[in-house]
Amino acid sequence: MLFIIISLEVLLAVIALKELGLKVALAAFGIIFAFYLWVSTHEIRGNYITLERSEIPWLYDGIAKMAKKAKLSMPRVYILDDYIPNAYSFKDTIVLSLGLFEVLDQDEILAVAAHELGHIKNGDTKTFPLIAYGRYLMIVFTAILILLAHSIGMTIAALGLYVLYEVTRVDFLKKREFQADETALRLLDIPMSLKRALEELKYYEDLRIGVRHTSLPSIEPAIERKQRVTLIDTHPSYDERILRILAEINGNMFNKSI
Repeated sequence: MLFIIISLEVLLAVIALKELGLKVALAAFGIIFAFYLWVSTHEIRGNYITLERSEIPWLYDGIAKMAKKAKLSMPRVYILDDYIPNAYSFKDTIVLSLGLFEVLDQDEILAVAAHELGHIKNGDTKTFPLIAYGRYLMIVFTAILILLAHSIGMTIAALGLYVLYEVTRVDFLKKREFQADETALRLLDIPMSLKRALEELKYYEDLRIGVRHTSLPSIEPAIERKQRVTLIDTHPSYDERILRILAEINGNMFNKSI
């Protein structure tokens, strides 16, 4: 659906701007593709420490066990030198911040890692960046059509498609977060540890206000203050996820095979 919406927006640009629209489309897709390749082929940089089994054997072995259960290769795992509790994943890599080790016990940290493994298993680490790039394309083409098409009809159509993309994108990303939780429950020896982890992390949401938002799959839900609720929150709230987790556990759905 998201691909169809982008295609319609590009088609509008080509119809309205003709040769210029086609050139802009080719240039935009070329830039996005080149950037995607560059990101995909470059290693992680920053204050990251590679997880070694000799240093944290329970974490290394726990992730290896869950990866095997999910029929995945052992992912690369990095510890981020940051005391804000957070975790995210990209490609075949999981990043856990030092802050998690300050506020969660071992089972809860493994639950967070299981959620990120769920994203890898479900292909989210590949699709999430593409969806983000698609959003950039939608913004560019919508702006170009508004500025250059000189047509009320084209402007309304472009804005309508952009709004539709945003609504569809948000709904898709929220569903993928729930699916990552469901996958995590099937991987964990103690499924209830994911619920406990989310309940604990809920108290540290204020620390994440200044954390840079990314297009990467993450344990972090949207900041859930009533006055900050928006239509474009891409993560379900802690409470929504906890309720879904309880329903899954009580229904024994986590016993289904991966």
